[in-house]
Amino acid sequence: MIFDFIVVGAGSAGCIVASRLSETGRHTVLLIEAGGEDKSFWFKIPVGYARSYYNPKVNWMYRTEPEPNLGGRRIYAPRGKVQGGSGSINAMVFVRGAQQDFDDWRDAGNPGWGFSDVLPYFRRLETHARGESPWHGGDGPIHVTPMRGGTHPLSDAFLDACDELGLPLNDDFNGATIEGAGVYDINTRRGQRSHSSTEYLRPALKRANLSIEREAHARRLLLDTDGRVSGIEVVQHGQVRRFAARREVILAAGAVDTPKLMQLSGFGEGTTLAAHGIETRKHLPTVGQNLQDHLCASFYYRSKKPTLNGDFGSLIGQARFGLMWLLKRSGPFAMSVNQAGGFFRGSPDEPRPNIQIYFNPLSYRIPDNPRAGLTPEPYPGFLIAFNACRPTSKGSVTIASPDASDAPLIQPNYLSTERDIAEVLQGSRLVRRIADARALDGWVAEEVSPSKRADTDAKLLDYFRGNSGSIYHLCGTCAMGAHPDKSVVDARLRVHGVPGLRIVDASIFPNITAGNINAPTMMVAEKGAAMILEDAARS
Repeated sequence: MIFDFIVVGAGSAGCIVASRLSETGRHTVLLIEAGGEDKSFWFKIPVGYARSYYNPKVNWMYRTEPEPNLGGRRIYAPRGKVQGGSGSINAMVFVRGAQQDFDDWRDAGNPGWGFSDVLPYFRRLETHARGESPWHGGDGPIHVTPMRGGTHPLSDAFLDACDELGLPLNDDFNGATIEGAGVYDINTRRGQRSHSSTEYLRPALKRANLSIEREAHARRLLLDTDGRVSGIEVVQHGQVRRFAARREVILAAGAVDTPKLMQLSGFGEGTTLAAHGIETRKHLPTVGQNLQDHLCASFYYRSKKPTLNGDFGSLIGQARFGLMWLLKRSGPFAMSVNQAGGFFRGSPDEPRPNIQIYFNPLSYRIPDNPRAGLTPEPYPGFLIAFNACRPTSKGSVTIASPDASDAPLIQPNYLSTERDIAEVLQGSRLVRRIADARALDGWVAEEVSPSKRADTDAKLLDYFRGNSGSIYHLCGTCAMGAHPDKSVVDARLRVHGVPGLRIVDASIFPNITAGNINAPTMMVAEKGAAMILEDAARS
């Protein structure tokens, strides 16, 4: 079968790209997805993300290689394997990133990617509950809801503690500045997850010129004799199928599976490909390199007063929250578990906010069981989690074999720089300063872990090494830039030296953004789709 465009990956980016490319009706579009349809009730209800956390039916459930600076642990790296991708299984915090993050993209040799360039695409994808403004869109597909006004009283006490310490308060992390303490916005519409599968793809699938093939696992890209990418080969229900593209193939499989598919197809570092018996079709040494992620650890606290632990841990409490959601689409089930937090300078001499905090009026674990959901700690508790905004450690994603069914080797190299180690200590001290503030005196009974026994920098660092994990913001593995030896795609997201192939997902980030990366990934998709259509109109 022949289409004008083939989009590989129906995730946060791919759903948007497929929708926008099919919008005019001029082009035929095929969307390829390795997973199934996101029909389950648990994809709709915000708190239901915990049911996807260890579910192999909808989650690739990747793990890193042993991390030498984290005690040799293999860090869990969930990735969505379902229509909607990781946007179907994430915690929905909607943060664009700091303005300087995108100016850095531009200054790295990518004209058109500064903050003033990308803001219109952020606004285009958004309908904000407060309405249109210079910072927010008013009629975009993704609905963004502030949680302020519906949070637990403990979250208000957290904000009071930050204010007491002289930390700035911020009413809108997606406004003029990201710095300060506040309540997060989430992408929900009337208490239900609002993501690219629901808001972009489902309406678009009514168009005759857009098709989707689910449970179709991409094996390799197909090339013409002149080196142009001309299609994709997939395995679907045990059968090998091939689809052809007249114009372009667009990879939107994410920061792990996009570089994997590139390497399986002969695009990457030549010696690595040769070691697996793969012919090098184009030597691109940075395919799979430049992997970046936010590494996070939580401090657990016992509370003097009830928190969400009690209600989440009882059938009566869960029934009450469920009824609130069913009748009014409100309450804790309609929100992210990460209610408050912010972006702070870990020390006064930091030039910009470099530590992100999540404040959660619930302390919990997620057992390795897709039916378990959130399991609160057996006491009234809360947690404060933190990560560095712009870690400097970089890793890689590399194929393990020439077999597309084998998971790739993911090696983030967490805490491999002195800068990242210093920020662990900055973040740990900041968390404790906030927890020790008078505004939280009436709440904090004790620090359960790491506990006050962690009374030196060495002990705090040991705790972080032993208890930190990914916060699932993997990006950068097919980075955008001007030079083929140092990047994979150009500023129009075309793969260097490979006609007919683009990448439009989080793998193109030159540097990781401050905060959660789902919003900037969707922005990349909006901007990438616009560029593809512009180039098609000129050809």
